[in-house]
Amino acid sequence: RVDLKIDNSVIASKEFIMDSLEDPNTVIWDARSADEYQGEKRFSQRGGHIPGAVNLEWTLAMDHDRNLRIRSDIAGVLEQLGITPDKKVITHCQSHHRSGFTYLVGKSLGFSIRAYDGSWSEWGNLPDTPIET
Repeated sequence: RVDLKIDNSVIASKEFIMDSLEDPNTVIWDARSADEYQGEKRFSQRGGHIPGAVNLEWTLAMDHDRNLRIRSDIAGVLEQLGITPDKKVITHCQSHHRSGFTYLVGKSLGFSIRAYDGSWSEWGNLPDTPIET
């Protein structure tokens, strides 16, 4: 018999995000493309982004000259965007495939980071979640 336990401390639910929207110590990292973030390209009923979210497309965190490893200067890139170790970071994309990488980037930098596994496929299909474009 194997006993498994799910660690929910790494997950950000829709409710967790809603409760964090006004928290100045929380930053949301949207790992989708700029077109998705701006609402010009959408894969859900509604387009745009979570209010206050910061956009850095996931492949921009990769070093294409080093076999797609994490960029050596990624901490500085994220700092310029306000994604810093003193913040609580939530990352998401459309379906939490791309943001799986950004979650690992944050963990590797020692961030307090959670993953919104519902991602935009949940947020953008709900009629009552706030959206910016």
